[in-house]
Amino acid sequence: MKVLVIGSGAREHAMVWKLRQSRHVTQIYAAPGSDGMASLAECVPLKPTQLRELADFARERKIDLTVVGPEDPLVDGIVDLFQRRGLRIYGPTQKAARLEGSKAFAKEIMSRNGIQTGGHKVYESAQPALEYLGNCDYPIVIKADGLAAGKGVTVAKTQEQAEAAVREAMVAKRFGAAGRKLLIEDFLQGEEVSAHAITDGHTILPLCLAQDHKAVGDGDTGENTGGMGTYSPLPQVSDEHLAAIERDVLVQTVHAMNREDVPFKGTLFAGLMMTRQGPKVLEYNVRFGDPETQSILMRMKGDFYEVLSATVDGKLDTVEVDWDPRAVVTVVLASGGYPREFEKGYKIRGLDSDFGPDVQVFHAGTKRVDGQWYTNGGRVLSVVAAGADLPDARRKAYDAIAKIQYDRMVFRKDIGWRALKAQEGRK
Repeated sequence: MKVLVIGSGAREHAMVWKLRQSRHVTQIYAAPGSDGMASLAECVPLKPTQLRELADFARERKIDLTVVGPEDPLVDGIVDLFQRRGLRIYGPTQKAARLEGSKAFAKEIMSRNGIQTGGHKVYESAQPALEYLGNCDYPIVIKADGLAAGKGVTVAKTQEQAEAAVREAMVAKRFGAAGRKLLIEDFLQGEEVSAHAITDGHTILPLCLAQDHKAVGDGDTGENTGGMGTYSPLPQVSDEHLAAIERDVLVQTVHAMNREDVPFKGTLFAGLMMTRQGPKVLEYNVRFGDPETQSILMRMKGDFYEVLSATVDGKLDTVEVDWDPRAVVTVVLASGGYPREFEKGYKIRGLDSDFGPDVQVFHAGTKRVDGQWYTNGGRVLSVVAAGADLPDARRKAYDAIAKIQYDRMVFRKDIGWRALKAQEGRK
């Protein structure tokens, strides 16, 4: 089978790596792909936004399955286009992708269908939003309504910080069209969890939980990023809480979309806050998370292609997935200055090191020139390690990172700290 993976980041590199292990897959193309995944896939010079050209390529090369990594083409309707042309593609339709494309739309779905989430207000201009901030309890959360690459969220501890976030989005237009509409939400107390499920609209296959580290700095300090690292499983989430996530969020969301006559097929990713009242949805994504995917696919036991293909065909009930019981830790290596301004072109050393059989390095923002690797993005690499337990996986990941060097490299040194703290508290 021929597979086309759309995207170029570490998430897509991990997908290509996992698909390459399938007994069904004979050829993988990546659009645009990256130098980092070129040994596993033939890279095609097409951007994820070139929907028609991607469909033309899929038809010309007789692609059996297209897998979409980033959210933008899903929100722009790539699945609808491929389906009109009779091409098999994994992901939700444009209408269903509004769950991620518009946070206000997602809130409406939750409100109408009894899915627990935080209280919120929606604003389409700055002045009313600024006036509302004078009557809020802090901290409070400011979110851009549209797609902002994981950076459109501010947790404001003071009114001054909240006002600055509103002006940045709606006056300075840092997030472009994504910030034309803003949500001001209640701040939810608890622990944040990433819950993924694959669904064909009827059968729901929950994936293993992961926990992302959004803030750029240790101890959850600094600005929010696209994600600085993840780990899985989450020992602090009980079986009771896991059942509540599946029953009250994942299953209810799929049912809600069917009731709304907007059936959802693909990857449903709910960012959750585990509150004292149970799991509450912070936001939805309609594709695999980054860097959650790196940890999830490292733990997945089973044929990834079979799962995705069965989903497209509405036969997800015919496949099974098991999970490696070991812990997995993913640490993102970034460029100094990320998530704001950063420089590219620093030479990367150590990528040819022997990291051991339990470590994988996925490329997010790199470039290969004359046999040498250079930085080429805000997030540069994902270092993923499996271990007997969380401390062992962390040790392997950070030992591998010690072999990699480039100027202005930044990474969090505390991935998994919440789980370690919980485990320490139970001793």
